[in-house]
Amino acid sequence: MSRTRRLAVVLLLNLALITALVITGLAAHSLAVLAAGVDYLADAAAIGVSLLAIWLAARPRGYPNATTIAALVNAGWLLLLNITVAVAAILHLAAGAHQVEGLPVLVVSAIAAVVMLAGALILGGDAGHEDGTEDLNVKAVLLDTAADAAAASGVAASGAIILGTGGWYWLDPATALVIAVIVGYHALKLTRKITVTLQSRS
Repeated sequence: MSRTRRLAVVLLLNLALITALVITGLAAHSLAVLAAGVDYLADAAAIGVSLLAIWLAARPRGYPNATTIAALVNAGWLLLLNITVAVAAILHLAAGAHQVEGLPVLVVSAIAAVVMLAGALILGGDAGHEDGTEDLNVKAVLLDTAADAAAASGVAASGAIILGTGGWYWLDPATALVIAVIVGYHALKLTRKITVTLQSRS
């Protein structure tokens, strides 16, 4: 499967999950699920940027840095999004936990985790160029997709605990905060790597 088709498949997976996550997040009063829905919307936009960059790079005149710049945009957007989620989670924790419905959080997040894991596996088969060098554009999308799978797993686990205890509602924003910090850290590392790559080419 070509790089473009792999990205297109993952784009469709993201689009399929956005509505379900947002509706479930609102119904279950879950910040973690809502954050995942917003994240998938950002992912869809990022993949669209990546596909545009690949198209530009393949044009006759050529834009050799297009995919690397797209990777920088994607990593930067991911970092900004996770800072926003972290701030919202801190505000929720400071204001006191509110009731969260554990069952819908568990179900929709478990489904999202499986779907995003499949997306990461699809992208993992094409993380480099034909000359053996690393494709930072695909790597940025792969990182985001793998992070989504991990985040969804964490949210599903928090939903299961909330369901089992009939409480522990603080776990929902706490989970969102932990995920945002971890993903934000990796996005920052990728941003620095891309910046160094662009500087070496200039």
